[in-house]
Amino acid sequence: MAGRPVFADVADALRGLMPAELGDVGLYEHRYGIKVWFGSPKAPREHYEAQVIGADLAPGAKVLGLEIGFHCEYPEPADNEAALARLVAKEKTWRRKLGREPVVGPFLGRAKHWRRISEIWPDPDLGDPELPFELADRLAEYVTCLEPHRRNRPVGT
Repeated sequence: MAGRPVFADVADALRGLMPAELGDVGLYEHRYGIKVWFGSPKAPREHYEAQVIGADLAPGAKVLGLEIGFHCEYPEPADNEAALARLVAKEKTWRRKLGREPVVGPFLGRAKHWRRISEIWPDPDLGDPELPFELADRLAEYVTCLEPHRRNRPVGT
């Protein structure tokens, strides 16, 4: 895998980690990130993402950070709040597995009305051969913890 973009390897690893009952997984990977979603050929406004962010958005980072988690990116603020509210209503359940790291709040960056449930990894070693697997594993945890609540029904029903 040496020489390949980190997120190409993340995509390969994620394909094997997604539970079949979630349906067809959509993946869009690029040099600085990956988006993950289900049931649509195009990434919907609600999706999972891992991406490189600037150090200014990553507390404790000197060079860069990685954001891993869930995004709501609707044009209307009320739609983002409603999507996030479904997940926050079940926060006690998903925090048992995801822990304290995820932040529920405004999007990191310019789109202040978008929302997120995500965590930041400051100054990761993008050349670490284990990083793609660690990212894929953590992103899969977000998917399996949040997706049943996002759909408002248990996965598989």
